[in-house]
Amino acid sequence: MRATVAVIGGGYGGVAAAKALDEVADVVLVDPGDGFVHNVALLRGLVDAEWAERIFLPYGGLLEHGRVIQDRAVRVDGETVTLGRAERLRPDYLVLATGSTYPFPAKTDVDDSSEQARARLRTARKTLANADSVLLLGAGPVGLELAGEIKEVWPRKSVVVVDPAADILSGEYPDDFRDALRGQLDGLGVRLVLGTSLRELPPSAPGKGESVTVTTLSGEEITADVWFRCFGAVPNSGYLAAPLTDALRADGSLEVTPELRLPGREGVFAIGDLTALPEAKMAKAAGEHAAVAAANVRALIEGRSELTAYRPSAPGLSLPLGPHGGASYSAEVGVLGADQTSRLKGAHLRMDSYRALLGIQ
Repeated sequence: MRATVAVIGGGYGGVAAAKALDEVADVVLVDPGDGFVHNVALLRGLVDAEWAERIFLPYGGLLEHGRVIQDRAVRVDGETVTLGRAERLRPDYLVLATGSTYPFPAKTDVDDSSEQARARLRTARKTLANADSVLLLGAGPVGLELAGEIKEVWPRKSVVVVDPAADILSGEYPDDFRDALRGQLDGLGVRLVLGTSLRELPPSAPGKGESVTVTTLSGEEITADVWFRCFGAVPNSGYLAAPLTDALRADGSLEVTPELRLPGREGVFAIGDLTALPEAKMAKAAGEHAAVAAANVRALIEGRSELTAYRPSAPGLSLPLGPHGGASYSAEVGVLGADQTSRLKGAHLRMDSYRALLGIQ
């Protein structure tokens, strides 16, 4: 009788782990959505209607032997997975891959219907198209990438990015990487207001077409027709129950062992944004976690005791500013400019890789 594996969450890590284990176990992938959302391309989908149709992908071709359940895990204690419609799963192994929430438009705020998510993007795109000025709060990867996408489609729009940090992009990146991005942003006409924050958030909801005037702590007034919040990832771990809650940190992330198991839980693994690993939360990292977790589940199924340890990658980032701009950095190759970043990521946003993973021709 084949071992059973429940993968909770159908994002980047979840689909990769489920696919890798499909040939050796009876895999059940649980996700509230009716398909995979390629969040890497969501900011492009906000400004480009054609891209908005491409980023929602069905799960139908992912698993040859296993199955996908469209439902939400409401309680997981390590032995039993209770779903929203009351179904209970009792898998031999469990992979927690529920990721994190992030303010729209970096991630959808409709998680169960791709059609409703498309409609949300259409509404936000119309609002953005009608705006003359845009305020983005946060000069991290999301805020900068969104600024680049807006300027690619609407080069005459005023785009202001505000962040309390003294420079763009927190993290261990070299100055010439930031210099490359700042130079391109300046060329696009994006204004960076750094080293200060707002006295209070705008009174209207993010993404709503309503003019707002805000004041920074340094005393500058900024008026915009629409604003977006570009910070604030929160791990999705509220469904966990004792004893798994012993691994929870105050911020909702999970402590994991080098093998990506929850401490003291031999058959329970966690991957992706849910983990408390000291690295940037990116799709690439989630895929690497999935490979290690799947290899370790397979080893346990086959009765092998030696497991693979995950080693967080050195800081690295490919940050497009629209399809043709941006910069990239890794310790191995150093800083890459706009043309190379476009070829690496910006032009295609790795769409074909995820279509192939999901079995879509």
